[in-house]
Amino acid sequence: MANEIVFCTYRVRPDAEEGFVALLRRHWQTLHELGFVTDQPPMVFRQLDEPTYVEIFTWVEGGFARAHEHPDVLALWEPMDPLLESRGGRPKWEFPHYSSLTLDP
Repeated sequence: MANEIVFCTYRVRPDAEEGFVALLRRHWQTLHELGFVTDQPPMVFRQLDEPTYVEIFTWVEGGFARAHEHPDVLALWEPMDPLLESRGGRPKWEFPHYSSLTLDP
Protein backbone atom coordinates (compact mmCIF):
# COMPACT_ATOMS: atom_id res chain seq x y z
CA MET A 1 0.00 0.00 0.00
CA ALA A 2 1.29 3.47 -0.89
CA ASN A 3 1.70 6.25 1.62
CA GLU A 4 -1.30 8.56 1.88
CA ILE A 5 -0.89 12.29 1.37
CA VAL A 6 -3.39 14.30 3.41
CA PHE A 7 -4.53 17.84 2.69
CA CYS A 8 -5.76 19.14 6.06
CA THR A 9 -7.93 22.23 5.81
CA TYR A 10 -8.59 24.14 9.02
CA ARG A 11 -11.12 27.01 9.08
CA VAL A 12 -9.91 28.99 12.06
CA ARG A 13 -12.06 31.45 13.99
CA PRO A 14 -10.54 34.94 13.54
CA ASP A 15 -10.30 35.40 17.31
CA ALA A 16 -8.52 32.05 17.79
CA GLU A 17 -5.77 32.21 15.19
CA GLU A 18 -2.88 32.67 17.63
CA GLY A 19 -3.87 29.64 19.72
CA PHE A 20 -4.45 27.54 16.63
CA VAL A 21 -1.03 28.36 15.16
CA ALA A 22 0.62 27.38 18.46
CA LEU A 23 -1.01 23.93 18.19
CA LEU A 24 -0.26 23.63 14.47
CA ARG A 25 3.43 24.30 15.14
CA ARG A 26 3.50 21.12 17.27
CA HIS A 27 1.24 19.00 15.05
CA TRP A 28 3.56 17.50 12.44
CA GLN A 29 6.49 17.28 14.86
CA THR A 30 4.37 15.21 17.25
CA LEU A 31 3.18 12.94 14.44
CA HIS A 32 6.76 12.57 13.22
CA GLU A 33 8.23 11.79 16.64
CA LEU A 34 5.62 9.03 17.01
CA GLY A 35 6.50 7.57 13.60
CA PHE A 36 3.12 8.27 12.00
CA VAL A 37 4.35 10.45 9.11
CA THR A 38 7.26 10.41 6.69
CA ASP A 39 10.43 12.46 7.18
CA GLN A 40 9.32 15.00 4.58
CA PRO A 41 8.27 18.16 6.46
CA PRO A 42 4.76 19.43 5.86
CA MET A 43 3.77 22.23 3.55
CA VAL A 44 1.60 24.78 5.37
CA PHE A 45 -0.38 27.60 3.78
CA ARG A 46 -2.63 30.39 5.06
CA GLN A 47 -5.35 31.78 2.85
CA LEU A 48 -4.74 35.49 2.17
CA ASP A 49 -8.20 36.87 2.95
CA GLU A 50 -9.27 34.76 5.94
CA PRO A 51 -7.72 32.47 8.55
CA THR A 52 -7.99 29.20 6.66
CA TYR A 53 -4.92 26.98 6.84
CA VAL A 54 -3.92 24.02 4.69
CA GLU A 55 -1.33 21.55 5.96
CA ILE A 56 -0.05 18.87 3.58
CA PHE A 57 1.94 15.88 4.78
CA THR A 58 2.31 12.15 4.16
CA TRP A 59 1.26 9.40 6.53
CA VAL A 60 3.37 6.26 6.72
CA GLU A 61 1.46 3.05 6.18
CA GLY A 62 -0.86 2.60 9.15
CA GLY A 63 0.05 6.00 10.63
CA PHE A 64 -3.39 7.48 10.09
CA ALA A 65 -5.15 4.77 12.09
CA ARG A 66 -2.56 4.76 14.86
CA ALA A 67 -2.67 8.55 15.21
CA HIS A 68 -6.40 8.45 15.91
CA GLU A 69 -5.77 6.33 18.99
CA HIS A 70 -2.66 7.97 20.42
CA PRO A 71 -3.15 10.26 23.46
CA ASP A 72 -0.36 12.65 22.40
CA VAL A 73 -2.10 13.27 19.08
CA LEU A 74 -5.55 13.55 20.63
CA ALA A 75 -4.07 16.10 23.04
CA LEU A 76 -3.48 18.34 20.00
CA TRP A 77 -6.61 17.57 18.00
CA GLU A 78 -9.12 18.00 20.82
CA PRO A 79 -8.12 21.60 21.68
CA MET A 80 -8.03 22.49 17.96
CA ASP A 81 -11.74 21.77 17.49
CA PRO A 82 -13.16 24.75 19.44
CA LEU A 83 -10.76 27.09 17.61
CA LEU A 84 -12.38 26.26 14.27
CA GLU A 85 -15.66 27.20 12.62
CA SER A 86 -17.77 26.05 9.70
CA ARG A 87 -17.60 28.60 6.92
CA GLY A 88 -19.17 29.04 3.51
CA GLY A 89 -21.12 25.80 3.82
CA ARG A 90 -17.90 23.90 4.51
CA PRO A 91 -17.06 22.01 7.74
CA LYS A 92 -14.59 23.22 10.36
CA TRP A 93 -11.91 20.92 9.07
CA GLU A 94 -11.46 18.48 6.22
CA PHE A 95 -8.90 15.72 5.66
CA PRO A 96 -9.08 14.26 2.14
CA HIS A 97 -6.35 11.70 1.44
CA TYR A 98 -4.57 11.40 -1.90
CA SER A 99 -1.98 9.25 -3.57
CA SER A 100 0.64 10.80 -5.83
CA LEU A 101 0.71 10.10 -9.54
CA THR A 102 3.50 10.23 -12.07
CA LEU A 103 2.19 11.57 -15.34
CA ASP A 104 4.29 10.51 -18.28
CA PRO A 105 4.49 12.98 -21.17
